[in-house]
Amino acid sequence: MSNTSSSAEINSDAIDVVTEGINRVGILESEVQICANCGKENSDVTNTCNKCKSVMYCNAACKKRHRHKHKKECERRVAELHDEKLFKQPPPLEDDCPICFMRLPSLGSGRVYMSCCGKVICRGCVHAFQSRAAKARRSKEDNICPFCRTPPARTNGEMDKRYEKRVELNDPNAIRNLACNYALGRYGLPQNMAKACELWHRAGELGNASAYCSIGSAYMFGHGVERNKKKAIHYCYGRRFKGKKHSRS
Repeated sequence: MSNTSSSAEINSDAIDVVTEGINRVGILESEVQICANCGKENSDVTNTCNKCKSVMYCNAACKKRHRHKHKKECERRVAELHDEKLFKQPPPLEDDCPICFMRLPSLGSGRVYMSCCGKVICRGCVHAFQSRAAKARRSKEDNICPFCRTPPARTNGEMDKRYEKRVELNDPNAIRNLACNYALGRYGLPQNMAKACELWHRAGELGNASAYCSIGSAYMFGHGVERNKKKAIHYCYGRRFKGKKHSRS
């Protein structure tokens, strides 16, 4: 019995050793990369094609020598990646009206941003609320927020404070609107395109695609910045990759 048990233990140990060896070989093989130019196999082959990201090189010299051979394939792959990103199905939008729960219109004229509560409400709900107030002769309720019932700001300072409060909460719509106020110098704010671009960038990073379009417009027409068509196209074209269906047309 002792010989049988000892041989079983040896076989078990041997199986563990072989299994560990196979796993190590698999790991090593997965780490080995092949240079597309010289065929060198080494884990140090980490210089990737900057455009297509599909081929590896051992150094910059190999990448340069292989450029003329790889050019057509690289351009084809870059075009494929571009189309995949461009026509990728956008994620479901969560911008429903908080009152009627219907999808908000794609046009900006069909929705209203409320600086008091940060809600975006469809024009239909705003009109319905104001119509009921008018019929009941409640003049004080004509312009209050249909969602939180807050009266409109009476002064520019009050409006600025509302936007600043929403900006602290990382509200992308408030950040974009505040940027527009700085760009136009309205509501008592000084005209400051540098501040406006900074806020537009922040709003864009938080998901407001229109903010990037505002930056593109500034560069296209030279509003407060030096005209730069390349940058204008970059920012305006970037809207296509922010999941907005109406920006893909």
